[in-house]
Amino acid sequence: MFETEAFSPHETLAGALIAHAAEGDDGSHDLAHILRVFRNAMRIHAGEGGDGRILAASVLLHDCVAVEKNSPLRAKASALAAEKASTILAGLGWNSRDIEAAAHAITAHSFSAGVVPETLEAKILQDADRLDAIGMVGVARCFYIGGRMGSGLYDPFDPAATNRSLDDKRYAIDHFQTKLFKLADGFQTATGRKLAAARDRSLRDFLSAFMDEI
Repeated sequence: MFETEAFSPHETLAGALIAHAAEGDDGSHDLAHILRVFRNAMRIHAGEGGDGRILAASVLLHDCVAVEKNSPLRAKASALAAEKASTILAGLGWNSRDIEAAAHAITAHSFSAGVVPETLEAKILQDADRLDAIGMVGVARCFYIGGRMGSGLYDPFDPAATNRSLDDKRYAIDHFQTKLFKLADGFQTATGRKLAAARDRSLRDFLSAFMDEI
């Protein structure tokens, strides 16, 4: 059951856009992810400012096109989502300036795309989305995606990759080193950096405990 109240104070906008928000069956980019990113974004927005309507629309539509992590089109996923979002927002009567602002935020949110966020809304969306990739939720998503892609948990003979190359397509735990530990240093806003620092610590604590157990 979808409850628009969860997207307060943008319930009306959420009601219009939620049908387009999540495509496919990827549990790491589902409605729960959209809601977590929305809450992250509103928390950052409260401290940093920006246009809440554009930000909310960008959050709701940032994953409106589904591309698997192992697809050759992965780097284009955010651009495809921005294109689709532009059409959806035009259908709601949005003006071209606001559509372009939302589309830029959506395009720039992706780590794979490598697009620099140029507006405050784009910076907030990128931070809000990346917060969901670290911390305990990030741990859960990492292993979920690893299972989805058919990866093993870790190399039983060299889990820390001391004498081998990191390979997060083969071993899920390698993704901590190849990507997740790099995210906290790239946050765009002061509020986002503060939140990221706490989640990064919990991410590192998890890996330390995991390595101790195995």
